[in-house]
Amino acid sequence: MTYIWQHREWPEFRYDLTGMEDILFLFAEETGHISGILKGAPDALQVETLINTLVAEAIKTSEIEGEFLSRQDVVSSIRNNLGIAQKPEPVKDRKAQGAAELMVNARNSYAEPLTEAMLFAWHQTLLKDSKTITTGAWRKDAAPMQVVSGSIGKEKVHFEAPPSERVPAEMARFIEWFNATAPGGPKEINKAPVRSAIAHLYFETIHPFEDGNGRIGRVIAEKALSQTIGRPVMLSLSRTIEAERKKYYQSLESAQKHIDITNWIRYFAQTIVDAQIETRNVLDFTLKKTRFFDHFKDLLNERETKVIQKMLETGPDGFEGGMTARKYMSITKTSKATATRDLQHLAEIQCLSASGGGRSTSYQLSIPEN
Repeated sequence: MTYIWQHREWPEFRYDLTGMEDILFLFAEETGHISGILKGAPDALQVETLINTLVAEAIKTSEIEGEFLSRQDVVSSIRNNLGIAQKPEPVKDRKAQGAAELMVNARNSYAEPLTEAMLFAWHQTLLKDSKTITTGAWRKDAAPMQVVSGSIGKEKVHFEAPPSERVPAEMARFIEWFNATAPGGPKEINKAPVRSAIAHLYFETIHPFEDGNGRIGRVIAEKALSQTIGRPVMLSLSRTIEAERKKYYQSLESAQKHIDITNWIRYFAQTIVDAQIETRNVLDFTLKKTRFFDHFKDLLNERETKVIQKMLETGPDGFEGGMTARKYMSITKTSKATATRDLQHLAEIQCLSASGGGRSTSYQLSIPEN
């Protein structure tokens, strides 16, 4: 098997952007939409959106690698690192703390040139509690660095990275390329999704660390996006990748076999646009739910307020299967008669809409489409 790094033209990638005009236009359009929504949003909503985006990225980038973090610890760590917590919030999960710190650090330093020291610091932050991985250094093991699946004796090698002795030189060349293709650089790539796609593939192909390559590679992809558009991107690339993880790995494996990476750029650019659309939809819903709650808050009692806030936290559909008297009783610790009376009141003021009947009655949020 010949890999892309063994090609005589490596790392001079070939690609053709013909036919990608629509995707690149959509990226520019969605960037403008998101920017416009944020500029017109209250400060509190902008902060909420930033926190939710960073939380999603930290959690999902770890889930792609099969690691599951405590959401509350990620939220607390991000709030601590952004400096918006009134006092430091406790964080028990050290992996969650490392992932959150990495997200905030990378966002705050998006405009800075990429350096070896920066990558080492990111690696140490991400894997701060590892007892078996050498952090803040390139891999040195003489054994091949392979991406493998399957049981023992039936392994399938999906990819093999360059040998460890080549990593320092390869990474020096990668860092030089990354900075040269930044805005104003001698080899500037002014199409953000294209630069991001190449940066991610290039880094993942070298696979310079013992562990954490995927997570840091996705940070690099977002850094390339942010640098190229001139401000931190508001999206969670990992959330979109994780939703179709198999397609991501298949696209990456295919791209690592050919010096022509046109298909990879098309896939990755579309993934970025999909992530933007998801962010815009979340922003739209957040604005709607803010207006919705502001409209009704003076009409709600304490129990009703608690339930409506709980429903709003779960997203546009409120609760799976709707709110019922039984769920209401569980949330508010109240009687069935009180729950039924409150739900009827919420329906009367058109805060909730009822469906079904009798014991099967359920309620959904009545958030307007526009």
